[in-house]
Parts: sequence; C-alpha cells; structure tokens
Amino acid sequence: MSHFRTRGGYSRPASTFAALSTARPTESQTFHLPDGRMLGYAEYGHPTGYPVITFHGFPSSRVEAYPLDRIAQLQGLRILSLERPGFGLSTFQPQRRILDWPADVEAFARHKGLRRFAIIGVSGGGPYALACAKALPNQMMLSVGLFASGPPWVAGRQHMPWFARWPQWLVNFWPGGYRLLAGALVGTVNWLIRTRFVTRRIDKFLEASARKAKEEPSPEADLELVGAEDFTTEQRRERLLSLVWNEPFAQGTAGFILETKLLSDPTWGFEFEDVEYGPIRIWHGAQDSNAPIQMIRYMAERLPNAVLTEFEDTHFTMARNFSRALSELVSEQEKLKYREAQLQTEPGELSS
Repeated sequence: MSHFRTRGGYSRPASTFAALSTARPTESQTFHLPDGRMLGYAEYGHPTGYPVITFHGFPSSRVEAYPLDRIAQLQGLRILSLERPGFGLSTFQPQRRILDWPADVEAFARHKGLRRFAIIGVSGGGPYALACAKALPNQMMLSVGLFASGPPWVAGRQHMPWFARWPQWLVNFWPGGYRLLAGALVGTVNWLIRTRFVTRRIDKFLEASARKAKEEPSPEADLELVGAEDFTTEQRRERLLSLVWNEPFAQGTAGFILETKLLSDPTWGFEFEDVEYGPIRIWHGAQDSNAPIQMIRYMAERLPNAVLTEFEDTHFTMARNFSRALSELVSEQEKLKYREAQLQTEPGELSS
C-alpha cells in the first residue's frame, strides 16, 4: 500500500417516482437489466469525454453527481451516475448483496457501449467500487477510486460515532422498529422541508452560496452552487431537495433500510486481501467522523494495491478535493488516447 498525506420498510411503485422540476433530458434515464429490473442513471460533463461511472453516497441518488458537471466538462470527462436498487428510479432488489452490484455495472456498460471506463465510489458508494475491483474483468476498468468512502465495520465498530452505531444495531436486532422509525423520519422531514420556516433558511443558504460562487469563481465553488446561474432561488431549492432528499426516498425507505444493513455488515462479502486489481486509489479526510480514518487505513493496509491519500478534511469538506481526484483517476494521456480512438471508431462500434 502506498500512503500520502496532504493538507489543505415500504416501497412505492415506479409510477410514483419524484420528478425533478429542473431536470435535463439526460438526468432521468433508465435501462432494463436482463432480469427485468430497471436502473436509473444521469449523465453530466463532456458528452464525448472519457467515461467515468460514479456510485453515489448513502442515502442518495443519481443526481448527486450534478455538482460535478462543470469540473467534468473542464477535464474532458463524461460522468455516468448509476443509481443503486431502491433509490430514485432504480427498482428495489430484496436480499441483494454488495457483490451483486458488479453484474449490474457490467450490464450497464454493455448497454452504453463502453469497453473500458473508470469507476469512482463516493461515500457509501465506495464499498461498491471496491466490489467492482474484486469482481469485474480487469480489462474493463481503466482505474478504480474510493472518495471519502464508507468505512469497513470489520475494522471495529467502536470507531464509529453513536449516530451510526444505533441504526446498525436496530437494523440487525429490531428491524421492525427500524422500519417504523425510518418511515416516521421520512414523513416528518417531508413535512418540515415544505414549511415556510425551513424554506426561508434554505433560500438564505442558497443565496449565500451563489454570492460566494460569483465572488470566488472556480470549479470547486461550483460544487457548492446548486443549480445553473439562471435558476431562481426557488428552482435551486427544489433541486437541492431533490438531490439530498426527494430522489433518495422517491420509493420510500426499503432501499435505505437494506443498504443500512449492507454497509454496516462486518463483511462486504469478500476479503480485502483477495482484491487483486490495482492500483485502487483512496482519497480520504483525516478529520472524517462519518468514516474514521483508522478504519480506512485498516482497509488500505489489507488491499494489495491500494494508494491512500489523506487530506486534512472532514467528510463534507472533502468535496474541494474532487477535481484533483478526477485528474488522478483519468490521466491526460488516457484522455488523449481515448479521443484519438474515438476519431478512428466507426459509427455503431463500441467505445473503448
């Protein structure tokens, strides 16, 4: 392992899926898997850039990748944000495992005509990126990255904060109670976010973010700006709520409950020592309380080909390092090779 440190329970039918009032045509796409399930995905960045498949956090959805749009355009990357079962537009899959995900990703790549691509898992998507490194054919993956990844609980649940430990206990030892609590929480928040008191405060936050983005223009500032410059504050608010709440819970809480159990399980279905693919790049904040660095180091030390880069950041301030992560995930040389190959590819052929 290389190591660097830097400073700096119910389900709704598909017909009730929440709609994004400010969505683009490429933001709510779906395709059907061989078993009949549907997966949702969104596309951002450069439409003919090097393909990067992103896995969203927990709980989240395909639109989590929206703030990456500007950075991906500047870097010549095509972001394909794939939604896991039970979130947003993706059909809930009872009794699924983390290791079931690579087969869905491979089917998606074939659907999009991708021979080779990069993968990056963000937060709760990190374990799924690692599962792809374990199970997908090596030649399909240019690179694999874990950004502010969800932690391996096998490293010791005592490292986790209390607000993560009690859901893990409930979902394993009192699942019925957890379903009731999750349903009540979602219902309460759905009511709260529509009250005048909350909407006013959200609007003030968005207006302050917009001012900051104008005063300090940069790709990193775009990560904090929800919505295009010509969006009204109301439109930005609707997009923010879709991003962090409406889409993740569009089908209810079934996907959320199952993923709580999967991500906090002592094993993700494979041993770290058995993941032969490399390098696996890991970018993580040393001050991350959601995913303590001790647990990430535990994982990196056991992966045969891990490259861990630490930042003096929390789980949420890590966003300012995403531009760097993408540039390390796909090099300029690889982008150039891809562009040259695209020029030589006949219409209808698979992309490399």
